[in-house]
Amino acid sequence: MSATARRATILASLALLMAATRVHHFAAVPDASWAVFFLGGLYLRPWTRLAFPALMVLAVAIDALVIQAQGLSFWQHYCVSPAYWCLIPAHFALWMGGAWLRGYRGGRAAVALARFAAALIVSVALCHLVAQGSFYWISDSVMAPTLAGWWKNYTDWLPAYLWTTTLYVGAAIMAHLVLARVVPRSATARALGAD
Repeated sequence: MSATARRATILASLALLMAATRVHHFAAVPDASWAVFFLGGLYLRPWTRLAFPALMVLAVAIDALVIQAQGLSFWQHYCVSPAYWCLIPAHFALWMGGAWLRGYRGGRAAVALARFAAALIVSVALCHLVAQGSFYWISDSVMAPTLAGWWKNYTDWLPAYLWTTTLYVGAAIMAHLVLARVVPRSATARALGAD
């Protein structure tokens, strides 16, 4: 399988994961979108110009379909305001966290784990800052925004977003490690879209 085909497979897998969880059809299954963008940066960094916009278009399309299924127009939904478009830089922060991590290879396990944790935490916190902050300050949903109110909202929701993203990314990394044990080293590197 060529590098292009392998990356296309990874992109399709991430798109399917996002489509399966973003629709909120399975209420017990949390949205994997933030993990998808982080993993996209990690595994598809060479395809950033193609893959990131494709996943953003998919995210917006899913949102539009779900909102229309509720009998609303896109702009009537509570979560959609001019701040909605700030999801582009918010999700790009996740993508860049994964892409930054991809630039580091090897090293001691403790250092690699610390670098991984830092990249994930910082990119999730930054994504949440942009997504939640723009919604809080720009949308009409918050009647009397205050700095204290924004901070409480930010800190109340951050742990849940971090936990969910970490679970999905952790599952993907576990799959990566299993694949690395099962498939010969050079084939694993190619399968994961190594640069």
